[in-house]
Amino acid sequence: MPNKLMSIILLLFSVVTLTGCNRQISTVENGDKTEQKQAAATRDNSGTSEYQVSSAEMVAEKLEVYYFHRTARCVSCKTIGRYTKETMEQKYRKQIEDGLIDYREINVELPENKEIAIKFKASGSSLFINRIIQGQDNIKQDANVWRLLGDEEKFKSYLEAVINSSLGI
Repeated sequence: MPNKLMSIILLLFSVVTLTGCNRQISTVENGDKTEQKQAAATRDNSGTSEYQVSSAEMVAEKLEVYYFHRTARCVSCKTIGRYTKETMEQKYRKQIEDGLIDYREINVELPENKEIAIKFKASGSSLFINRIIQGQDNIKQDANVWRLLGDEEKFKSYLEAVINSSLGI
Protein backbone atom coordinates (compact mmCIF):
# COMPACT_ATOMS: atom_id res chain seq x y z
CA MET A 1 0.00 0.00 0.00
CA PRO A 2 2.75 2.56 0.82
CA ASN A 3 4.38 1.89 -2.58
CA LYS A 4 1.08 2.50 -4.35
CA LEU A 5 0.55 5.78 -2.46
CA MET A 6 4.11 6.88 -3.22
CA SER A 7 3.59 6.07 -6.91
CA ILE A 8 0.41 8.15 -7.02
CA ILE A 9 2.12 11.10 -5.31
CA LEU A 10 5.07 10.86 -7.70
CA LEU A 11 2.72 10.73 -10.69
CA LEU A 12 0.78 13.78 -9.49
CA PHE A 13 4.00 15.69 -8.83
CA SER A 14 5.23 14.87 -12.34
CA VAL A 15 1.99 15.99 -13.97
CA VAL A 16 1.94 19.27 -12.02
CA THR A 17 5.60 19.94 -12.77
CA LEU A 18 5.30 19.23 -16.49
CA THR A 19 2.06 21.11 -17.05
CA GLY A 20 2.45 23.92 -14.52
CA CYS A 21 5.17 25.73 -16.42
CA ASN A 22 3.70 24.97 -19.83
CA ARG A 23 7.15 25.00 -21.38
CA GLN A 24 7.33 24.71 -25.13
CA ILE A 25 10.31 24.10 -27.37
CA SER A 26 10.12 26.23 -30.45
CA THR A 27 11.66 25.53 -33.79
CA VAL A 28 12.78 27.80 -36.55
CA GLU A 29 11.71 27.32 -40.14
CA ASN A 30 14.55 27.28 -42.67
CA GLY A 31 13.18 26.83 -46.17
CA ASP A 32 11.66 23.40 -46.36
CA LYS A 33 13.31 21.96 -43.26
CA THR A 34 12.88 22.66 -39.57
CA GLU A 35 15.83 22.77 -37.26
CA GLN A 36 16.20 23.56 -33.62
CA LYS A 37 18.83 26.28 -33.22
CA GLN A 38 21.13 26.84 -30.31
CA ALA A 39 22.31 30.44 -30.11
CA ALA A 40 25.16 32.08 -28.28
CA ALA A 41 28.48 33.75 -28.94
CA THR A 42 31.31 34.57 -26.62
CA ARG A 43 31.51 34.69 -22.89
CA ASP A 44 32.36 38.15 -21.53
CA ASN A 45 33.37 39.11 -25.09
CA SER A 46 36.76 37.48 -24.50
CA GLY A 47 36.58 33.78 -25.26
CA THR A 48 34.35 31.20 -26.77
CA SER A 49 31.57 29.63 -24.81
CA GLU A 50 30.47 26.04 -25.13
CA TYR A 51 27.51 27.24 -27.21
CA GLN A 52 27.96 27.95 -30.89
CA VAL A 53 26.31 30.65 -32.98
CA SER A 54 25.60 30.52 -36.66
CA SER A 55 27.76 33.00 -38.55
CA ALA A 56 24.82 33.48 -40.92
CA GLU A 57 22.85 35.35 -38.25
CA MET A 58 22.62 39.07 -38.91
CA VAL A 59 23.10 41.74 -36.26
CA ALA A 60 19.84 43.07 -34.86
CA GLU A 61 19.04 46.78 -34.96
CA LYS A 62 16.90 46.30 -31.83
CA LEU A 63 16.39 43.46 -29.41
CA GLU A 64 13.32 42.50 -27.39
CA VAL A 65 14.05 40.21 -24.45
CA TYR A 66 10.79 39.10 -22.86
CA TYR A 67 10.35 36.73 -19.97
CA PHE A 68 6.74 35.52 -20.03
CA HIS A 69 5.17 33.89 -16.99
CA ARG A 70 1.89 33.07 -15.31
CA THR A 71 0.70 34.54 -12.02
CA ALA A 72 1.51 31.34 -10.11
CA ARG A 73 5.09 30.25 -10.75
CA CYS A 74 7.16 27.31 -9.63
CA VAL A 75 10.68 27.68 -8.23
CA SER A 76 12.25 27.03 -11.65
CA CYS A 77 10.08 29.68 -13.32
CA LYS A 78 10.99 32.23 -10.63
CA THR A 79 14.67 31.34 -10.98
CA ILE A 80 14.68 31.92 -14.74
CA GLY A 81 12.99 35.27 -14.15
CA ARG A 82 15.53 36.28 -11.51
CA TYR A 83 18.59 35.19 -13.51
CA THR A 84 17.29 36.96 -16.62
CA LYS A 85 16.47 40.17 -14.74
CA GLU A 86 19.84 40.25 -13.00
CA THR A 87 21.70 39.68 -16.27
CA MET A 88 19.75 42.38 -18.08
CA GLU A 89 20.13 44.95 -15.29
CA GLN A 90 23.80 44.23 -14.62
CA LYS A 91 25.07 43.86 -18.19
CA TYR A 92 22.68 45.84 -20.41
CA ARG A 93 21.45 48.82 -18.40
CA LYS A 94 22.82 51.35 -20.93
CA GLN A 95 21.38 49.50 -23.96
CA ILE A 96 17.99 49.35 -22.21
CA GLU A 97 18.12 53.06 -21.34
CA ASP A 98 19.15 53.90 -24.95
CA GLY A 99 16.24 51.85 -26.35
CA LEU A 100 18.47 49.31 -28.12
CA ILE A 101 17.06 46.57 -25.88
CA ASP A 102 13.48 46.32 -24.67
CA TYR A 103 13.47 44.04 -21.64
CA ARG A 104 10.23 43.11 -19.91
CA GLU A 105 8.70 40.53 -17.62
CA ILE A 106 5.18 39.82 -18.87
CA ASN A 107 2.40 38.01 -17.04
CA VAL A 108 0.45 36.18 -19.77
CA GLU A 109 -2.64 35.96 -17.58
CA LEU A 110 -3.20 39.72 -17.38
CA PRO A 111 -5.69 41.10 -19.94
CA GLU A 112 -3.38 43.98 -20.89
CA ASN A 113 -0.73 41.46 -22.01
CA LYS A 114 -3.02 39.35 -24.20
CA GLU A 115 -1.89 40.80 -27.54
CA ILE A 116 1.84 40.48 -26.90
CA ALA A 117 1.37 36.93 -25.57
CA ILE A 118 -0.46 36.04 -28.79
CA LYS A 119 2.22 37.68 -30.95
CA PHE A 120 4.96 35.67 -29.24
CA LYS A 121 2.78 32.55 -28.84
CA ALA A 122 3.61 32.53 -25.14
CA SER A 123 1.32 30.69 -22.78
CA GLY A 124 3.49 30.08 -19.75
CA SER A 125 6.96 30.52 -18.36
CA SER A 126 9.32 31.12 -21.28
CA LEU A 127 12.10 33.38 -22.46
CA PHE A 128 11.76 34.91 -25.91
CA ILE A 129 14.30 36.98 -27.82
CA ASN A 130 13.10 38.98 -30.80
CA ARG A 131 15.92 40.15 -33.06
CA ILE A 132 14.49 43.00 -35.12
CA ILE A 133 16.40 43.14 -38.40
CA GLN A 134 15.47 45.58 -41.16
CA GLY A 135 12.19 46.21 -39.35
CA GLN A 136 11.24 42.52 -39.34
CA ASP A 137 10.62 40.40 -36.25
CA ASN A 138 12.77 37.30 -35.74
CA ILE A 139 11.12 35.81 -32.66
CA LYS A 140 12.66 32.78 -30.98
CA GLN A 141 11.86 31.04 -27.76
CA ASP A 142 15.07 30.09 -25.98
CA ALA A 143 14.49 26.70 -24.39
CA ASN A 144 18.21 26.27 -23.62
CA VAL A 145 17.80 28.32 -20.44
CA TRP A 146 15.85 25.49 -18.81
CA ARG A 147 18.89 23.21 -19.02
CA LEU A 148 21.09 25.84 -17.33
CA LEU A 149 18.92 26.47 -14.26
CA GLY A 150 21.21 24.51 -11.97
CA ASP A 151 24.20 26.76 -12.67
CA GLU A 152 23.61 30.50 -12.28
CA GLU A 153 26.99 31.46 -13.78
CA LYS A 154 26.46 29.31 -16.89
CA PHE A 155 22.91 30.62 -17.31
CA LYS A 156 24.02 34.25 -17.16
CA SER A 157 27.04 33.65 -19.39
CA TYR A 158 24.86 31.88 -21.93
CA LEU A 159 22.23 34.64 -21.96
CA GLU A 160 24.94 37.30 -22.25
CA ALA A 161 26.51 35.42 -25.17
CA VAL A 162 23.14 35.18 -26.97
CA ILE A 163 22.48 38.89 -26.52
CA ASN A 164 26.01 39.92 -27.49
CA SER A 165 25.78 37.78 -30.62
CA SER A 166 22.41 39.25 -31.54
CA LEU A 167 23.76 42.79 -31.20
CA GLY A 168 27.16 42.08 -32.75
CA ILE A 169 29.10 43.08 -29.61
